Amino acid sequence: MPEEAKRQELTVMAFDYGTRRIGIAIGNTLSKSGQALKTIEESSEDMRFRAIELLLKEWQPNQLVVGLPCHPDGTEHEMSAKARR
Repeated sequence: MPEEAKRQELTVMAFDYGTRRIGIAIGNTLSKSGQALKTIEESSEDMRFRAIELLLKEWQPNQLVVGLPCHPDGTEHEMSAKARR
């Protein structure tokens, strides 16, 4: 079977977590492309996570990725622990 036929198409949703806003992108493993989807700027954490829940239901991604904030030298940022959570 050719290598191309073995590839599985997956939808990937990625998050850039922040305390005031969360950036969300969507990508596809077959086309190897991605694009910004939405920036969530809800005032409360509950509202931000409700907005994420709605996007998850709409897009039904196969994989989730959360960006890990680091300083330019590679050391962890104070937001790293929050992003891991």
